[in-house]
Amino acid sequence: MSLLAGKTVVVSGVGAGLGHQVAAAVVRDGGNAVLGARTGANLAKSAAEIDPAGGRTAYRATDITDEGQCAALAALARERFGGIDAVVHVAAWDSYFGGVEDADFATWQSVIDVNLLGTLRMTRACLPALREGGGGSVVFIGTQSAVAAPSQVKQAAYAASKGALTSAMYSLAHELGPDRIRVNTVLPGWMWGPPVQAYVQFTALTEGVPESEVLGRLTGRTALPELATDGDVADAVAFLASDRARAITGQSLLVNAGEVMR
Repeated sequence: MSLLAGKTVVVSGVGAGLGHQVAAAVVRDGGNAVLGARTGANLAKSAAEIDPAGGRTAYRATDITDEGQCAALAALARERFGGIDAVVHVAAWDSYFGGVEDADFATWQSVIDVNLLGTLRMTRACLPALREGGGGSVVFIGTQSAVAAPSQVKQAAYAASKGALTSAMYSLAHELGPDRIRVNTVLPGWMWGPPVQAYVQFTALTEGVPESEVLGRLTGRTALPELATDGDVADAVAFLASDRARAITGQSLLVNAGEVMR
């Protein structure tokens, strides 16, 4: 039996990278994927690639900073597929760089509103359907940088917001556990996918070095001689969303080819 057979999974933040791979893994593993992101064109493209016949996907443009839009995405899942079995939070603001000394704290507040509060808004919108179904799974996408800051790129606001989300996970696991709703976090490191590919290309061009050299700096710190891919992280998410992980809650899983070990 497929890992997610008969399950309906809401996936926020579906674009060209990890969100798309998570939604694709849901459909591949027998489930229905309900896609949300701010850009409707990206959703339509992703859904068409994942599910050309259109029977296993649904999508709606969704800004997770808006409670009404979160509720509308949850309602779409119930209307189209009868309920919600899991929700996976990929949507995030990860493009603001810098540390504390050069921080624009108004932008920090916006990052936190998306990465922490937006994720919690979307979770709350899905709770009634999860309870009606007898429980389910909530999977946060965190970041390795919340537990071990990278030396190459400063993303203090992103790391802080994701660290807060991981801390919130512990409380939610206890709060929602009596309803058999599990809450876990996947912590990716450098993931080989569109954003990291763009970073490698840009850095190589800026420094005038081969892309292989830039990539080697990243893989040189991993126990496995490669980077985890978006698909590798999506596979871990699919497991945590499934009944195979029925006794796992309040846990953080690093998917990083062994760069950081805990």
